[in-house]
Amino acid sequence: MISEFKNEQAAQRYFEAYDRAMALCPPPDEVFDVETRHGTTRVYRFGQGDAPPLVLLPGLMATSAGYWQLLPQLPGTVYAVDTMGEAGRSVQTAPLVDRPDRARCLDDVLEQLTLTDVHLLGTSTGGWHAVNQAIHAPKRIASITLLEPTTVTAKFSGAVIRHGLMATVLGEWGLRRFLRYAMGEDLLDRPDAWLVHTALRTYRPRAPFQKCPSEDEIRAIDVPVRALFGARSVAHDAVAAASRLRALLPGAEVDVFPDAGHNLFARPDRVAVWVNRTS
Repeated sequence: MISEFKNEQAAQRYFEAYDRAMALCPPPDEVFDVETRHGTTRVYRFGQGDAPPLVLLPGLMATSAGYWQLLPQLPGTVYAVDTMGEAGRSVQTAPLVDRPDRARCLDDVLEQLTLTDVHLLGTSTGGWHAVNQAIHAPKRIASITLLEPTTVTAKFSGAVIRHGLMATVLGEWGLRRFLRYAMGEDLLDRPDAWLVHTALRTYRPRAPFQKCPSEDEIRAIDVPVRALFGARSVAHDAVAAASRLRALLPGAEVDVFPDAGHNLFARPDRVAVWVNRTS
């Protein structure tokens, strides 16, 4: 099964929203459509420098536009990826069968761009993808940085699943209610949040959904790991997730912002300081 837009009209509606959301970002220095075994992956390059590159993996359906607040505060060469199998400018042409397949897809992108010693940074679902990469295709990875990673060391909370299902049924009103619950405020009139809403209405994702890796898989991760959680997150029990990650990876740097929720980008300046501290 291939992820795709419902029809041409849906795709047009989506890409109008996509362009508005991407306009929030700094202008990219280069745009790539990278051919892989699963289709074409859209990648944006921002900045330049001699240091190993930073590759951004977005939250679910958020695309590269989800990093618009953080991008101006990241030094060096930064690549932002539209995740294959989700709405965005990446185009899937072959099925993504399992979790290793999802890692192979990103590994193909890094290979085609001749990127090595890559520092992956993933937020929310993007954090899951970074961990999945470190487990199944780590050879090009120098480190992974996780911002409120979901389904890594804690499952989604039952409450956020219920609210999310209601949002898909109740449309715009339901999504506004979900955002107030999950993110702490109604962000739907912001172009990046509206983009996610439009994706949910126009796109059919048909890729293996994220689930927690096994404890043995996490223990076997052999690259440096940094993780930041928001103690007030309703997406999961963030304090328990942080504690379990510390137990499974004693060498990891794990921090918790006690006054933050799942939306760490509510304070992008503070997140940027944390990300840039050792990057």
